[in-house]
Amino acid sequence: MAEASIPLARSRIHRALSRPNHLMGADRELVLLTGLATAILTFVVLTWYAALFGIAIWIVVIGALRMMAKADPMMRQVYVRHVGYRPNYRPTSTPWRRY
Repeated sequence: MAEASIPLARSRIHRALSRPNHLMGADRELVLLTGLATAILTFVVLTWYAALFGIAIWIVVIGALRMMAKADPMMRQVYVRHVGYRPNYRPTSTPWRRY
């Protein structure tokens, strides 16, 4: 006898919930941080050279951040989690395991 196949339940996932949070094609927080740093550099020094240098730095960093986001949209979060890990772990499942 053939069993009746039951269709799988499907749920729609809105695209805004699964997309990474990007601004100008790069990670939003890093773009805003570099923009703030270059604005501080420009307005603290208050020379044309500082303004041109700040704009040049910002353009180069935005290009690098866009390449990073194109390679892996979640690279910043993965790196932050990686840095938080300990350098090595014991090969046991828990610290209280008996040998």
